[in-house]
Amino acid sequence: MDDLPFNNEELDLIWSEGAIYNIGFERGLKEWRKYLKSGGFVAVSEASWFTNERTKEIYDFWMDAYPEIDTIPKKLSQMQNAGYVPVASFILPESCWLDEFYVPQVKADKKYLLKHKGNKAAEDFIANQRHEEGLYRRYKAFYGYVFYIGKKL
Repeated sequence: MDDLPFNNEELDLIWSEGAIYNIGFERGLKEWRKYLKSGGFVAVSEASWFTNERTKEIYDFWMDAYPEIDTIPKKLSQMQNAGYVPVASFILPESCWLDEFYVPQVKADKKYLLKHKGNKAAEDFIANQRHEEGLYRRYKAFYGYVFYIGKKL
């Protein structure tokens, strides 16, 4: 993510769903900009707060998991500060988290636990994933994935 094999101004579009967090939203936007042609686009999804207020439980979870989570206006400002004109942003539907992420994850978790039966680290990992799913189900009004599209100036 931080050492892409592209030449400067080679690409018309960089599309990253659920992955820019690996190097950080703002850093990714800044570093990837050089690969885009003038007028090129970046399209990324990012975990974002929907509200300015949130419960301590969900706030603490995200500060531990991904402290760069922020509100939609702040993410758009970061995009603009990285040299893009924000073109669009929209909240991905709950089904992206529930049906497309958590439901398949539960099936994979069962196989993983069978393969690593008795492994405390594996059991703790899966327990954390189920905890995260429970938090999402309880607090989905406060956060979710947002898709951001920006055009290189």
